[in-house]
Amino acid sequence: MSALLSVQGVTKRFRGLLAVDNVSLEVAEGEIFAVIGPNGAGKTTLFNMVAGVYQPDQGQIEFAGQRLDGKTPDQVCRAGVGRTFQIVRPFPALSVEDNVIVGALLRHHGLRDARESSYGILNRFDLYDRRHRLASELTLPDRKRLEVARAIATEPKLLLLDEVMAGLRPTETDRMVAALQRLNQEHRVTVLLIEHVMRAVMALASRVMVLHHGAAIAEGRPDEVVRDPAVVQSYLGAEAVG
Repeated sequence: MSALLSVQGVTKRFRGLLAVDNVSLEVAEGEIFAVIGPNGAGKTTLFNMVAGVYQPDQGQIEFAGQRLDGKTPDQVCRAGVGRTFQIVRPFPALSVEDNVIVGALLRHHGLRDARESSYGILNRFDLYDRRHRLASELTLPDRKRLEVARAIATEPKLLLLDEVMAGLRPTETDRMVAALQRLNQEHRVTVLLIEHVMRAVMALASRVMVLHHGAAIAEGRPDEVVRDPAVVQSYLGAEAVG
């Protein structure tokens, strides 16, 4: 499989803080790749550089053979990169359906087509029966699924997921994992995710990178990475892999 996303030696500083330190990774087309690490490790900053929110101070980012660094977030989205946010913020005064339609309008220029597209996505994430409810009325698990559904509505080739399992019970985590597996396998959407819930990481990811103090300290298969002494010491703790 060829690399759909290639991140080469990216560095990002905020005044005196080195948030991301010379990080490189490649995500193959059709792969699910996870980035893990303690809070403050630079994970979301890395995502924000891929998504165009921040420009790297050094290094470059390529997607589908084209440079992404230098593009604005809307240009990155149009290029085929969708994303979720760690703190979910749907349009609270809009219905669930209309939240998804907003995303679908990126690729569907008529409201009727965008609405039809939204129905399949709402079904996929078990939100169709709630489509007329206001987004502000949803439970946390439903808001999490809506956040992913809005991103999927833009029809991305690469989906960036920022802690979409946080705050979910194990049964809800498993439900989200199953939906993402179907999305990856049936629709060939490549996924790059940040996640603390190791239950989800182990179920989803074929490869994992661990960030610590902005630098990559390990990369490999999930079962290998969770037993790396540096990862156990800096992030997981011995009880997590015992």
